[in-house]
Amino acid sequence: MFILGLTGSIGMGKSTTAKFFREAGVPLHDSDAVVHRLYEGEAVAPVEAAFPGSVVDGKVDRGRLSEKLVGNPDAIRRLEAIVHPLVRAVSHRFLQDQAARGARVIVLDIPLLFETGGEKNVDAVVVVSAPADVQRARVLSRPGITTERLDALLARQMPDAEKRARAHFVVDSSRSFDSARAQVGGILRAIAGLPGRRIS
Repeated sequence: MFILGLTGSIGMGKSTTAKFFREAGVPLHDSDAVVHRLYEGEAVAPVEAAFPGSVVDGKVDRGRLSEKLVGNPDAIRRLEAIVHPLVRAVSHRFLQDQAARGARVIVLDIPLLFETGGEKNVDAVVVVSAPADVQRARVLSRPGITTERLDALLARQMPDAEKRARAHFVVDSSRSFDSARAQVGGILRAIAGLPGRRIS
């Protein structure tokens, strides 16, 4: 099974690119979606213990949690130590399930792929990218996002230029949807027939 790691900084169009992989019939594991589910289940108790007041109505309130993390690298590391092992466990179950189904190619959608060392666990990395001005315009149009919040988010992420330099494939999302969809098709053709890895 050939494992593609899909990543890209905030506002780069990664979610749309993920949709095009799904449209092409490729099973995709969405780490962000897993975190959302964990924040309503397994992660609630340990997150509240580490960050009192971050849980509302039995769920982790991402806004409250974010307030406790801004400008606090130690707090971010504490949260990652709770959440990342839980996400990895779900990811491994997904890989086992897809291997049992005979999937030839799968995608792991991981926003902080390089930042967490996740590139070691995939066969090739796809980075979704766009010019910085396009990125900022996209993110600042989202509700609740200020320039300060965007800068804090970007500070946690590897610079886009470095991600592109380390990628096997780059999807330029600054053009049309059809262009991005065609680039995804090109990636799938490029890896067709390449050896992957055995999942146990």
